[in-house]
Amino acid sequence: MKIIVTGGAGFIGSAVVRHIIQHTNDEVLVIDNLSYAGNLASLAPVSNDSRYSFAQVDICDAVALKKVFIEFKPDAVMHLAAESHVDRSIDGPGAFIQTNVVGTYTLLEAAREYWLSLTEEAKAAFRFHHISTDEVYGDLHGVDDLFTEETPYSPSSPYSASKAASDHLVRAWKRTYGLPTLVTNCSNNYGPYHFPEKLIPLIILNALAGKPLPVYGKGDQIRDWLYVEDHARALHKVVTEGEVGETYNIGGHNERQNIEVVNTICDLLEELVPEKPEGIKHYRDLITWVADRPGHDKRYAIDAGKIDRELGWKPEETFESGIRKTVQWYLNNFEWVNTIKAGTWTERLGLSK
Repeated sequence: MKIIVTGGAGFIGSAVVRHIIQHTNDEVLVIDNLSYAGNLASLAPVSNDSRYSFAQVDICDAVALKKVFIEFKPDAVMHLAAESHVDRSIDGPGAFIQTNVVGTYTLLEAAREYWLSLTEEAKAAFRFHHISTDEVYGDLHGVDDLFTEETPYSPSSPYSASKAASDHLVRAWKRTYGLPTLVTNCSNNYGPYHFPEKLIPLIILNALAGKPLPVYGKGDQIRDWLYVEDHARALHKVVTEGEVGETYNIGGHNERQNIEVVNTICDLLEELVPEKPEGIKHYRDLITWVADRPGHDKRYAIDAGKIDRELGWKPEETFESGIRKTVQWYLNNFEWVNTIKAGTWTERLGLSK
């Protein structure tokens, strides 16, 4: 199988590519515009494999996309290219509309034109898999509520609104044009190669540097945490075994308050790196409360029962095992961290109280 992975130099995309090359016989072409969060170093473990190739292409570039489809002749597209940081979407929503909405439309049209050129057998086998987020559902209010594939959309931020729009486009291209599409919505990912503006890597790296550990509001926002390599396995299973037109929610069954996550990281660092920066007695002493994010959702949690029942996928990592692996990976991979441009990942919208 030949698969195009858009955004394959990003966090989840690179995990998908590493999984495919290391655990299947499929061939992958990564297309990525290498924006600030794209990093080819995340693909270094598979970059010498003959089944891996890379093209620096923006998904908003229709001409370049057409050339990619004609030359590579994919059997499937896994669409992960997106602007994904909520804080950045609040500060500058335009880039999110351009990439997540216009880019998805442009990619859909390129895929549709290519798909129409195929034989009937190849058309039936082709798949367009759109990877999205649980944030499109908005906020969960009931203590026992979970997002299901039937939960109505109610996005709260410019980021989640742009992803909701792209989800709707993908489903419309299936219903209107017959393009064989699938959609997945996932909970919060974490793990190796995570861009350091996100909560978990930010806390790890700031703590090691003796810098403040910013926590929004009271830190009582709840997220379901999904180890990225578990997610990569699920995504490949969906694109190869999922039913066209279906949506699959992918979650880790690991709900934690943000402050619990921060405290867990601090405690792991106490164990793994007991020698702290000068003047720091305990890593938890670095926790700094900042003004809450505008429109911050209180709780996300996914019911991943459908993908378990229909495709036989469930997460292998608990939060405890996954977060330990994650912290240890950052401790062992400062060379990767140093490839990120200084100053692009420490900015936060929240102000210290």
